[in-house]
Amino acid sequence: MNRENSQKLFNLASAVIPGGVNSPVRACRSVGSAPLFIDSADGCMIVDADGNRFIDYVGSWGPMILGHRPPQVLRAISKALNRGTSFGAPTDLEIELAQMIIAAVPSMDMVRMVNSGTEATMSAIRLARGVTGRDRIIKFDGCYHGHADSLLVEAGSGVATLGIPGSPGVPESLVLNTLSLPYNDITCVQDVLARQGDQVACVIVEPVAGNMGLVPPVKGFLETLRSETEKAGALLIFDEVMTGFRVAYGGAQALYGIVPDITCLGKVIGGGLPVGAYGGTRDIMSHIAPQGPVYQAGTLSGNPVAMAAGIATLTQLKEPGFYDELEKKARRLSDGLRRVARKAGIQVCISRVGSMMGMFFTPTEVKNFKDAKTSDLELFSAYYNRMLEKGIYLAPSQFEAIFISSAHTSKHIDQTITAAEATFGEIAAERLAR
Repeated sequence: MNRENSQKLFNLASAVIPGGVNSPVRACRSVGSAPLFIDSADGCMIVDADGNRFIDYVGSWGPMILGHRPPQVLRAISKALNRGTSFGAPTDLEIELAQMIIAAVPSMDMVRMVNSGTEATMSAIRLARGVTGRDRIIKFDGCYHGHADSLLVEAGSGVATLGIPGSPGVPESLVLNTLSLPYNDITCVQDVLARQGDQVACVIVEPVAGNMGLVPPVKGFLETLRSETEKAGALLIFDEVMTGFRVAYGGAQALYGIVPDITCLGKVIGGGLPVGAYGGTRDIMSHIAPQGPVYQAGTLSGNPVAMAAGIATLTQLKEPGFYDELEKKARRLSDGLRRVARKAGIQVCISRVGSMMGMFFTPTEVKNFKDAKTSDLELFSAYYNRMLEKGIYLAPSQFEAIFISSAHTSKHIDQTITAAEATFGEIAAERLAR
């Protein structure tokens, strides 16, 4: 496969952008290759700078649930552009999107639009501290909530991919106020909140962890978080930046029937454009300026183009049967990959919730970050690069999820399974030859 143009662009980028990329995982260092530079995309297909075509399972890291360039979203963006690109002032579009989100997400009476998932989570934590008057927060190992200082402790995603234990530049005082516990460890949560609950402002969690690979909650974990935070007077924050409108129309909280105090959203609600949001009950949200004393602001918050894209996307997601069809496609892919891996004698743990999926090269059932790190990273690297050669575009990290869109067809999925079967066969043959 020719990657000459991508390599040239990477060389140019490396001279003017740290590491040659604007987000670390894109550098592809953990899989021993240089990044592809993307020229265009349509449906579930993505085209690089050398004209190579790939079936895309990254989907801009999740938001392209309708695939790339869906006509309805393009029309909405075009219409919004005719009105202007940015005003730094209120528009009717942000009201419409807010109403759609509130109607869908069980925990929300009010919502504040922001520009990214990181901005949503850091604002939600500030809000929780403002409401409770407490400083300490609890998060979980391997859950990534953006790159705000206090949230980089034992973070997943790019931090895990690059092997960085947190980050220089984070003040020790912030680290001291952040407790990171094992994901899915019910007893640990109960014990810590029993001893320190009166100091805890909030517990923030990915209800389905998507930044250490894909790790679902075990039975009783989310229920325990809900009951124990209520006992302690702490707020429960669901980081649904990935799962919101991805695993179900109302997010993971609708899927599992657990209502948090604050919810963070991103990815899907902007139809692929930069957007985030956080929201909760009317009482909690009344603490946000200008209504209350907790300050948060953003010039581009509620950007009309992003709002229009989000409205068009959520309108499509409301269509009857949308998630049922997506579920069938995702199940077809996960079942197929599990089957061909078993046939080749390759040990994998495949997990899936809705249209999010993870595959770990380990015989261990993956319930937390410690389990995820038992995955054979050398084997993942070989798998990634061979699948890329066969036209399958995956996230270049063991600790990222696979995303299926409505644009993927049975033909695309079967082609992916066939590519995986060949790849697993090659890897198994090489092992025997050693």
